[in-house]
Amino acid sequence: MENIIIIGAGPAGISAALYAARGNLTPLLLNNGIGALAKAEKIENYYGLERPLSGEELYERGVAQAKALGIRIIDAQVLGINGFDTFTVQTTAGNFDTVSVILATGGKRSAPNIPGIREFEGKGVSYCAICDAFFYRNRDVAVIGNSDFALHEAEELRNVTSSVTIYTNGREPEFSREHPIAVNTMKIQAIEGGDTVSGIRMEHDVASMENEDRESFYPADGVFVALGTAGSTEIARQMGAELTDKGNVRVNSEMETTIPGLFAAGDCTGGLLQVSKAVYEGSMAGINAGKYVRQRKKAAD
Repeated sequence: MENIIIIGAGPAGISAALYAARGNLTPLLLNNGIGALAKAEKIENYYGLERPLSGEELYERGVAQAKALGIRIIDAQVLGINGFDTFTVQTTAGNFDTVSVILATGGKRSAPNIPGIREFEGKGVSYCAICDAFFYRNRDVAVIGNSDFALHEAEELRNVTSSVTIYTNGREPEFSREHPIAVNTMKIQAIEGGDTVSGIRMEHDVASMENEDRESFYPADGVFVALGTAGSTEIARQMGAELTDKGNVRVNSEMETTIPGLFAAGDCTGGLLQVSKAVYEGSMAGINAGKYVRQRKKAAD
């Protein structure tokens, strides 16, 4: 059983790990790559920089700093988290049990640029399989995505629904393992329906040119969006943690979410999207997650 698992290796995640480690704990940091820092060509408004740094360089320095302190880092994609009193973090590198979790994977994702996505949000379009699978019992659903996150969501839905199909929207599948779920790799033209979703309209390809309507519309009662990897907001929503009106993870002054033992820091909490804020919140999350772990241990002794 781990005491603290930190998800994300950006400024918030690394800061959380550093403070947890200096608090005489042994955090495990799960790293799925550079994230939003990749878009930062030049960072110069951060304390202590005598010259501008690229986001990539800052990221690499942070990871190197954590490794120098002996912090364990596993490169893995997080698929979801189960539990309440203690947690099981599901990843592409296996499952890890832990007393506490710090979410630090960045801000919420934008919806894909597919006509109908926005219009049908809450009317058949969902972003959380665990949250909404119940409403699609014995019905046909679709999952949009091409990674292990999409596969994980499809497998959650498969236990409840009549059928599940993964739509990659023209992207090559990037699943790390074999699975029995149907996959459609055509590009999506639109999500269609009346009061609620009725299906997905696909763009025509060469194979369908002989008959203009052949296999261009695929019925579905629900569409679940699972692009890329599971971010902090998606994970928090799956777990039942409260979000703000703007869709960010709600935290208190100690960076704890509405679920005891689950903390969040950085862009996922909203507000100023700056490295300085992420470092502060990560530090607070690392300190307070450490306090939470020690209190749990004391109560158990």
